[in-house]
Amino acid sequence: MQVIVRENNVDQALRALKKKMQREGIFREMKLRNFYEKPSVKKAREKAEAIRRARKLARKRAQREGLVAGGRKR
Repeated sequence: MQVIVRENNVDQALRALKKKMQREGIFREMKLRNFYEKPSVKKAREKAEAIRRARKLARKRAQREGLVAGGRKR
């Protein structure tokens, strides 16, 4: 991963790096690898995450098609 430092502005480059790492899921990965996770627990967690992603995608699709009221209120 690479971030360009412009005009010696390290703070801005650090913020950009953190944002990239957050998007890539590196922080979550580090947190998960901190302790050993049993294979059965890992499998259950990954299955639950997949279900959550599928439900979120279906909900967004339904909102886009106008089947379900929702979205953000401004």
